[in-house]
Order: sequence, then structure tokens, then C-alpha cells
Amino acid sequence: MEPLFPSPDTLPLALLHEDADLLAVYKPEGLSSIPERDITVPCLQRLLEARRGERLWVVHRLDKEVSGVLLFARNAAAHRALSLAFERREVEKFYTLLVHGSLVQREGEINLPIAQFGSGRMGVDERRGKPSLTRYTSLERPGGFTLVEAKPLTGRRHQLRVHFYSLGHPIVGDLRYGDRAKQATFPRLMLHARRLIVPHPTGSHLDLEVPTPSLFARLLEQRMSPLSQITWFLAYLCYDPRSCVLRACLVPTRFFPSSWPLLSS
Repeated sequence: MEPLFPSPDTLPLALLHEDADLLAVYKPEGLSSIPERDITVPCLQRLLEARRGERLWVVHRLDKEVSGVLLFARNAAAHRALSLAFERREVEKFYTLLVHGSLVQREGEINLPIAQFGSGRMGVDERRGKPSLTRYTSLERPGGFTLVEAKPLTGRRHQLRVHFYSLGHPIVGDLRYGDRAKQATFPRLMLHARRLIVPHPTGSHLDLEVPTPSLFARLLEQRMSPLSQITWFLAYLCYDPRSCVLRACLVPTRFFPSSWPLLSS
């Protein structure tokens, strides 16, 4: 099987935003945010530090299988300010995901406590679990699936994956949650961290978005009706600087700049 992205040494890393305090980049699926137990396995933090020649502080994480917006602090003061913003739930996070089955509700809320069950697996546990809250909107129902925009209000590990699995609608391609044999027929986890609104350490706010990557887009297109494809095709062309941004109203309302700066190797 072909790799989902080039080798770590040649992987183009798209820079979404850079200033004196922080760095926002696009993390592709299949690449860890931070070092794994096996330190020889590439991760985004180390790749960025090596290419830029500077230390970066981890502010938050995305699962290895998830693509999307990821932030790093460039100094200790910014790291404290950004970490506090996440802790106080002042950061708004928006995810695009595809789940199995048809969600009945147009809009909903999942308020179920999550606990760790061992071997890296999380689950709903009313007695031991920590409070976990997710709000979501069903955007489209392409043939046996539902396209969803989700907004986690808490930041538990695997929160979206566990919450939708608990509803009987596991996220497509999730090998940890759902029928593993069925999930393995999909080449990626259909979960994308599309948008992040974060208080900047200087007092302003950053609104960062990244379009869905090409593999996500192709898989979605295969499951949509021709009419739906006409509505969506601009927003789902590919992971490309000229792609449109997916909006909850289903109408692409703005374009990215003509190019994103790539971090040279």
C-alpha cells in the first residue's frame, strides 16, 4: 500500500500562521504530534524543530490518525498562556467527521463521562469517568453514513471517537472503536480538526482553518449522491491552498490565500 504522505524527510509541512509567540501548522494523518515511545518514529514536533532550528512547546495534541490544525508555542510565556486558555475551555475546536449510520438528530449534545480502560482505549464510565461534553450538527447523510461537524467542549482523550461510538455511530475508519474488520476497509480515520479559534497571548484572537485533505475528500465523494457532490465539490476538492473552506452552512464562503508557505527541509 502506498504511504499516505511522503517520507518524513521530504514531507511538506504547511504553515498556517506564525508570529513571535506561536506556530500553527497542518498535521497530516498518520504522523504523531509528539514523540512516541519509540523515539525513532518521526513526529511533527521534532520535524518542525529540526527544520526550523528552534525549540517548540506542545500546547495540545491530535491523535496520530487525525489530520488538521495544530498549535505549538515558541516561548515559555506563550506556552503558559495558551495552555491556560485550553484548560479554561476558552479555545473553540471544530471537527469534520464521517460516522457509520444515519444520525437521527439534526443537532445534538453528548454529555457522557469518559474514563481510561487500558491499552490506550477509552470508554464511557458513569462511575469513574470525567465529565465530557460534545455538541454536533449533522450536515449530510450520504448513503449509510452521516457527515458531522462536532465541537468538543471538553478535551478528553479520544473524546469524539468514544462519544459517537457510544451512540452506535462509530467514526468511519476507526480501528479502536467499532467493528475492526469493517473499519479496516477504510484507508484512514475520517476525523479532521478543521478549525481552531484561540485567544492569542497578546490579547487578540486567532481563527485558523484548514480544508479537508484529499484522501478524506475522495472517500466522502464516493459516498455522496450526484446532487450532493455538486453542492460540496468545491469545499472538498483536495488538500490544496486554493481549496475552499468547509462551512457548516454547506456554502464555501471564502478562499485561502493563493499559497501557504511551506516549511523547507
